[in-house]
Amino acid sequence: MPQLDSDLLRTFLATVEAGSVSGGADLIGRSQSAASLQVKQLEGIVGRSLFRRHGRGVTLTAAGEHLVPVARRVIAALDAALA
Repeated sequence: MPQLDSDLLRTFLATVEAGSVSGGADLIGRSQSAASLQVKQLEGIVGRSLFRRHGRGVTLTAAGEHLVPVARRVIAALDAALA
């Protein structure tokens, strides 16, 4: 069974926040190509497209909208455990 990686979820949330893969990459200190690869990996794991790509930005698909609150809870729990 595939497993979600917290780095993939962090990249996903940064992309959501920034509205673009390149902007999300800047937020987490990664290159655009690395962030794009992580988004593609996450989409492969969940088996669905999470973003609609257009121009220089992205918008969420229904699957992406569903994943946002779940990813936020997971990342918040991981951050709380480290704190």
